[in-house]
Amino acid sequence: MQLTVRDAAKLLDVSEKTLYRWVDDKKLPVYKVNDQVRISKAELLEWATANKIRISGDMFQEPDSAGRPLPPLSKALEAGGAYYHVPGTEKASVLKSMVERLRLPPEIEREFLFSVLMARESIGSTGIGDGIAIPHVRNPVVLHVAEPCVTVCFLEKAIDFESVDGKPVHTLFSLISPTPRAHLHLLSRLCAALNDPGFKAAVLQKASFDALLAEARRVEAEAAPGAKA
Repeated sequence: MQLTVRDAAKLLDVSEKTLYRWVDDKKLPVYKVNDQVRISKAELLEWATANKIRISGDMFQEPDSAGRPLPPLSKALEAGGAYYHVPGTEKASVLKSMVERLRLPPEIEREFLFSVLMARESIGSTGIGDGIAIPHVRNPVVLHVAEPCVTVCFLEKAIDFESVDGKPVHTLFSLISPTPRAHLHLLSRLCAALNDPGFKAAVLQKASFDALLAEARRVEAEAAPGAKA
């Protein structure tokens, strides 16, 4: 989904002037469409999370145009699972190790998925800071999976990922979605969770999968309509 500068400024609760300054100073990615500036909603989520900028709750309101409810982050995590001590000595080898562990239908070509992820990294790192990366593509590939899933890979050794803060990456979150809409939904939920101190601490401590799921469910419960402040 492409946003105007006004839309993006509203979601970040800043002026349009500030947003243009961030384009210059903080390298906020933008595109020109018929001489008009446009911003990818998915990339805005990544960028805001990496730069520790609060995001309006409106960012996470996605209409259910397909008439089918989108899964919460916790359910997608259950579907994807977590892996510990994932091997690799540099970006390519850890991404290959990650792809080998993803719970994918047999008809999906893992080599193709790996090549797509590497092509995305050649454009710009998906390392969002604090040792975390979210490998995916700018324009989500629609894979033949029944349900979207999020897989967590805790690396055996932290590696250089060319992240925005220069810190080596120790944790990868992989998003596999059947539609671009589901991809954006999960990316927004994951970015929101990574802004929560409890969930973030569980990730940084490489907590057990049960503990990570518990934190994800807590974040969802607290964000639910009618939840007590």
